[in-house]
Amino acid sequence: MSEVLAPQLIDWQQAARREAESIADWWATYTVDEHHGGFYGEVGRNNTPVIESEKSIIQNTRILWFFSEYAHFLKTKSLKGRGSKSERYEALATRAFDYLLRYFDDKEQGGVVWQLDHQGQVTDGKKQTYAISFAIYGLSAYYKLTNNPQALAKAQEYFGLLEKHARDHERNGYVEALSQDWQALADVRLSDKDDNLPKTMNTHLHVLEAYTSLHLVAPTAQTAEALANLIDLFNDRIIDHDSGHLRLFMEMDWQDKSTLWSYGHDIECSWLLFEALEALGDEERLQRLTPVVLKLADTTLAEGIGERGQVLDQFDCIKRTNHPESHWWVQAEALVGFLNAYYLNGNEELLPLYESIWQFICDFHKDVEFGEWHWLATIDQANHPEVYKAGGWKAPYHNGRAMMEICKLVDRIQHKNN
Repeated sequence: MSEVLAPQLIDWQQAARREAESIADWWATYTVDEHHGGFYGEVGRNNTPVIESEKSIIQNTRILWFFSEYAHFLKTKSLKGRGSKSERYEALATRAFDYLLRYFDDKEQGGVVWQLDHQGQVTDGKKQTYAISFAIYGLSAYYKLTNNPQALAKAQEYFGLLEKHARDHERNGYVEALSQDWQALADVRLSDKDDNLPKTMNTHLHVLEAYTSLHLVAPTAQTAEALANLIDLFNDRIIDHDSGHLRLFMEMDWQDKSTLWSYGHDIECSWLLFEALEALGDEERLQRLTPVVLKLADTTLAEGIGERGQVLDQFDCIKRTNHPESHWWVQAEALVGFLNAYYLNGNEELLPLYESIWQFICDFHKDVEFGEWHWLATIDQANHPEVYKAGGWKAPYHNGRAMMEICKLVDRIQHKNN
């Protein structure tokens, strides 16, 4: 590492710390639902809550994960005022934990339900594998912070339910969704924009993420087997090694039905897959698959960078055109993915790219008037008005996590090069 680079990395780390605090403060200030408990299901771009909005399990578990991780981050980093601030965010993590167990946890059928009304009544009880994975992810983080045995027990319970009901023991992988009582569903889509197919990259990515987290806090032979299997599934079934992209939608027999490449998921998978490999601790797999991790980042670098240095959204494989809009989560994951790639290979081409992505975020995603980040870059909002600042699909998970990961990666880069 050059003498010029060292101060640059410190600058990035300090900026990430400040931004993490800004994100945490916004969510603590504007999203707590004092009317009905938990957190508002939706907050508009001007910070006005939609008091009677439905509450999503995805939002609640991502809030649980973020406040748990951020409180832990403050406790373990030498940051001024970390004690009182960590207590504030731990209390909010506990609020999300309590709401999850009281309202989202399905005490009759097991697992978590998909959606509640603003008063906590179930409006959609389906069992989405993606959602249960985020519950495991959030509970594992809360257990790491608090050592609360109930959090670990519930995470392990959900893990067992996914392995029993959602894992395809004949053809491998995990099915997208089941009914509230764990039966087959005709419509398994995660959202309206997804294809109605039984196996998806996105769900497998977040099962991988959740199992990594659970294995780190409470490793067992069962979590090790499931995590190793998921890592191998990505290598054998989900990553297209010819193109360097992820296959997005598949049939039960893994027949690829994808018509898009997702640059954001490619770069997010790059670093999450490496994290899973490190958590598993299998040196042979780590050495064999690190080049696969790097190829995902290299492909995004080669094909997915826009004219302002941002990462593009998607590529339509049929029309052979890019979707140019910038989504906040893509830029956040790109910061981590490219900095992780630099940690692995020392390719200094990645450093100006990091700078350009961060500058794009500051120029077009950060909301200097009302706080937090815009879903779409301001230059892309003319035809797509922003719906909400916080909601079912927008939580502090992507950008908040990215800021903490940047701080950790800078420490690792410095340690590696000293």
